[in-house]
Amino acid sequence: MSTNVLSAKDIKRQKHTIDASGKILGRLATEVATLLMGKNKPSFVPYLDTGDFVMVTNAAKVVVSGKKSVSKKYTRHSGYPGGLKVETFEKLLNRRPEYIIEHAVKGMLPHNKLGRQMIKKLKVYKGEAR
Repeated sequence: MSTNVLSAKDIKRQKHTIDASGKILGRLATEVATLLMGKNKPSFVPYLDTGDFVMVTNAAKVVVSGKKSVSKKYTRHSGYPGGLKVETFEKLLNRRPEYIIEHAVKGMLPHNKLGRQMIKKLKVYKGEAR
């Protein structure tokens, strides 16, 4: 018996379009991360990027459960003393809704070169696709 070894030239990629309107952020992010990694395919191997291209539309219409819209915080730091910026989910959703989905999905991908390669196949749009 021999094992079939998958190589980069054998990978077949598809395109998926997901509408985020009315969907819960975490459940949407897991669905997108699974498609980006290729875990839904029988040819999945952890050392290759076998995932598909994913396009998420209507990012501004994503929802979170409970009081997370006011209590969930996103932080960033400028690198200077006193440079911590904190923003709630609600304000960030109005200003930059694409970032919310990208941030959630990126946290679910591997934290290495492979994960950085996978996140490049994700496109998020505020409204309908262009």
